[in-house]
Amino acid sequence: MKAKGNANKNLSRPAEQKPSPLHPSESYYVKNLGGSITAPLLKKYTYRVTETVKNAIKGNIHADPVAKQYIPQDKELITHPEENPDPIGDNAYTPVKGIVHRYPDRVLFKPANVCAVYCRYCFRREAVGEGAEILNANERADALNYIRNHPEIWEVILTGGDPLVLSPRQLGEIIQDLNTIDHVKIIRLHSRVPIADPARVTTKLINTLANADIIKPVYIALHINHAQEITQDVRRAIQDLHRAGISLLSQSVLLKGVNDNPDSLADLYRELVALHVKPYYLHHPDLAPGTSHFRLTIAEGQKIIKALRGKISGLCQPTYMLDIPDGHGKIPLTPCYLTELEKDTYTVENYKGESFHYPPRHKTCASIKEN
Repeated sequence: MKAKGNANKNLSRPAEQKPSPLHPSESYYVKNLGGSITAPLLKKYTYRVTETVKNAIKGNIHADPVAKQYIPQDKELITHPEENPDPIGDNAYTPVKGIVHRYPDRVLFKPANVCAVYCRYCFRREAVGEGAEILNANERADALNYIRNHPEIWEVILTGGDPLVLSPRQLGEIIQDLNTIDHVKIIRLHSRVPIADPARVTTKLINTLANADIIKPVYIALHINHAQEITQDVRRAIQDLHRAGISLLSQSVLLKGVNDNPDSLADLYRELVALHVKPYYLHHPDLAPGTSHFRLTIAEGQKIIKALRGKISGLCQPTYMLDIPDGHGKIPLTPCYLTELEKDTYTVENYKGESFHYPPRHKTCASIKEN
């Protein structure tokens, strides 16, 4: 699957794209929240929020977990040697434009590199945004032919960008094409739209996703990081998707100052499970340029995950994941709860931090008699 030298086949945003000037009211809004609207920043990374996002913001970027995700800051222009414009190595695994084939049985299919909103921590921030491309008809046909010609592909994950920014007609055509490929058994979409722009979750879109002619299971992984993002409109959109029979998962990123504590994550995951959304992955932040202010250490992340164990139901537990840089794949960062003492003998730790032997050590005859 590795396709060295194919970086030019990925959808991308022109490096010299001149950003559209912000409306004066939008400039005032960003500055009022403590953000930055400097030309170098807006030229490098696109800014866009929706009214839903604005309604979810309750304070400025210094204190509000939603504002920190969307409002641009000059910190984003600070880069470090370990950061990479392609932090998870998509380019090396791009055999044709719009496809990433890193794992044997599944591919990413990126029909568009545009989004309804732009997150400040995004690992594809160098490729998405104003001026980014949408696959044309020939490129989409090439991507679909690649999937047809690789019978090992069991699952297709529509991502980008955000596939739900496509019109219902465009999205429906892609899903119908995938539906005709016998060896593709699962269609999954990754989207921020139901959270950040729920007005796009229309009856027409839902009918496209829940079309009776689609015989393959359709999953949507919702991108959400904090319970404060679940406004009434967001709640309605999620409920409508669930009622239509679409299976819902969630993906989050562990972000410093946003959700880097057990209580915030517990609140989020309980809310999601109550809305029929299964927490799937909690990602350790990637080494994308200009995102160091969002990153915490793996040890800090594992401590938070450990505190969730026992605090919330197993239904609410995501898998804490790291994408190894340069395209080497994902690994779980699950904290370890056992230490091997000798062959088949361990000490194990419960959610309270208490340690026990496994198997339990036999009590002596004297202690048995005393008890």
